[in-house]
Amino acid sequence: MLHLALEAALALLTLCGIAFYLIALWSAREFQREKAPILASTSLPRISILKALKGADSHTYSALRSHCQQEYGTYEILFGVNDADDDAAQLVRKLAAEFPNRDITLLVCEEVFGSNRKVSNLIHLLRRAKYEYIVVNDGDIKVSPTYLQTVIAGFRDPKVGMVTCLYKGAPAETLGSRLEALGIATDFAPGVLTARLLDHALRFGLGSTLAMSRSALERIGSFPAVVDFLADDYELGKRVADAGFKVELSQEVVETSIPAYSFPEFWQHQLRWARTMRVSRPSGYRGLIFTYALPWAILLAMITPNNWWCWTLLATALVTRCAVALSVGIGILHDQKVIRNLWLLPVRDFFGVAIWFASYAGNKVTWRGREFRLEQGRMYPSSEAPSMETTKSAVHSENQR
Repeated sequence: MLHLALEAALALLTLCGIAFYLIALWSAREFQREKAPILASTSLPRISILKALKGADSHTYSALRSHCQQEYGTYEILFGVNDADDDAAQLVRKLAAEFPNRDITLLVCEEVFGSNRKVSNLIHLLRRAKYEYIVVNDGDIKVSPTYLQTVIAGFRDPKVGMVTCLYKGAPAETLGSRLEALGIATDFAPGVLTARLLDHALRFGLGSTLAMSRSALERIGSFPAVVDFLADDYELGKRVADAGFKVELSQEVVETSIPAYSFPEFWQHQLRWARTMRVSRPSGYRGLIFTYALPWAILLAMITPNNWWCWTLLATALVTRCAVALSVGIGILHDQKVIRNLWLLPVRDFFGVAIWFASYAGNKVTWRGREFRLEQGRMYPSSEAPSMETTKSAVHSENQR
């Protein structure tokens, strides 16, 4: 009886996952059929690019440099660091020397406004920004020369308050790095496209690009409204959508460099990501467990190897999973490394299931070398803002002493 129940549960989970893959394929097809908006070169608005930086690696300079090579009219780039001696600050000074005709500003943001120091720096940068349109992206994002043209064209529709972009990973050679890049291309991006299709709109932003008009940004309370949120990109997009604006997903795809993660580092990064999504979008996150057809199909075939229909389900799951990986990873993101790493899909998906379960085992994450506790999307340093559970425990300990 127990065996039959387990078999039925695994079969149901597999079918749910296959259904998700089919919806993801449809969402990718719909996105590819859309035509990218175009703005005349004479009507390009002026833009302020804001980049909050901390630390640097061998890929940082090329990523920053790509923002100075835009085929665009008037724009400025403002960089913010917490420490004047930060390695990233040295690279910005080098960048300003290489591109003397670019409007580049480096700010040392000593005052901290909240738990999220990146957003705290953005508050400082916005005060110095001169132009109506604001573009924010992470420090490791590398862009094409037509990036600003393509992104800003999304504002051709006056109802658009934010434009955001999908991204692909440039991995190192470690297994952890390759698994993360594969997950971005074949799991994360299809999830974004599927959410966009099912919700009939995108209702969140991606840190790879957050382009906003000042009017939309001011309507939602600007950066101070999200200075205590870890998923500031998600929150900004959600608030823009809730304010009645559209969040546009651009056809532009940017690139992020992925460190040479060891396995423990890969696990910790994925766990932080998962817990951030869980507290930001709890109902949607709960449903993620139904999107992993391949692991459930493999387990089903292992416990009932003599049933032909189990192998049929496994073959269907494998074919549809690979179809999603190729249609999104290759067809939309143009990430050729997906083909090379395609054999790792089952491994990546098993890790995805394990991380999903592990994400419910606690609310603590490590970010930028500091430990935080997540509560309703907000993050608090572990030693601050105790919850009721923590307070009761502390009182109990005090009474014991």
